[in-house]
Amino acid sequence: MFMSRPHEGYSLVTASAPTTTDLMAVTMGDACGIGPEIIARWWPDGRQWVVVGCPRVMARAVSWMPPDRRPTVRVLSALRDVQALAESELGVWVPPGLPDDLLDAPVGRVDERAGRAAAACIREAVRLAQVGEVAGMVTAPLHKEALAMAGEPYPGHTELLQAEGSPAGHPPAPVRMMLANDQLKTVLVTIHVSLRQAIEQVTFDSVLETLRITHRSAALWGQSRPRIAVAGLNPHAGEGGLFGDEELHIIGPAIEAARREGIEAIGPLAPDTVFMRARHAPPEHPGEFDVVVAMYHDQGLIPVKYLGLDQGVNVTLGLPFVRTSPDHGTAFDLAGSGRADPSSLAAAANMARALVAGRKA
Repeated sequence: MFMSRPHEGYSLVTASAPTTTDLMAVTMGDACGIGPEIIARWWPDGRQWVVVGCPRVMARAVSWMPPDRRPTVRVLSALRDVQALAESELGVWVPPGLPDDLLDAPVGRVDERAGRAAAACIREAVRLAQVGEVAGMVTAPLHKEALAMAGEPYPGHTELLQAEGSPAGHPPAPVRMMLANDQLKTVLVTIHVSLRQAIEQVTFDSVLETLRITHRSAALWGQSRPRIAVAGLNPHAGEGGLFGDEELHIIGPAIEAARREGIEAIGPLAPDTVFMRARHAPPEHPGEFDVVVAMYHDQGLIPVKYLGLDQGVNVTLGLPFVRTSPDHGTAFDLAGSGRADPSSLAAAANMARALVAGRKA
């Protein structure tokens, strides 16, 4: 059925098996961080997932695991070859553009080679999704400084995915970042910019577009008419203009425009209490809202992360394919220690599967 040959801790596999549209990709992330290790520790079924990354880096990550739990790393010559793998085998699809000396990049340190490799993995995973070779993707953490050192003009995953996921010759489609767990979902109007820039980017159009994307995307997780709470920008949502007037002149009018389009948007609401009101922890605390739209990065992410990093999931809304990610970074201090927790990656994988099913429904 297949042939393999040993090579530096992994094998090359060739096989003849039908391509499955249920196949999911997971990108390796920053080679110097915990991404490869949490993938190896989480690895569920070699026939349902494929790693887009460097097989030597993945083999190194596997070597840090207890011997009785190590999956066998296999290099795929075609994506359909995953059907020939055993459940305990970890199939790797090698993207173009990986540095030849990537394994020399020091673990736990920012390195240009790791940034270059992480971007190459993202671009290849996007290509696979665009041509229908994979149903969706989960992205392991990359390091924004390493990405910048590699000459990438994007500050993070969301912006890179936005650019790569848009058809050639077309402007980037509007996307939004959502952070979610079992109790709370938040969607951001602005993402990776300074707080000063974020305030400037809170406009009528950006708030309305966020509400539209959130409303459309909610159908993927089973809510055709979500109750969308909108946080104010200022303390107490401006208190009638006493503490700022963005709620009166920008956020409020955008909410009214969204409601005229049939979107159930509520607000602007005081940002210091809206997340508590939206938290869904029945039966003691059923949430009043299904999702909260926040104006800037930390406003929306702190409440979700406070509830626990191990179950938080980052979702990019508005893409033509499903993309999720763990709710944590590269954790250089843990890289190579064998102590990295794959729980958030597992949660991201489960949510990606659910969102793919929602697309097909």
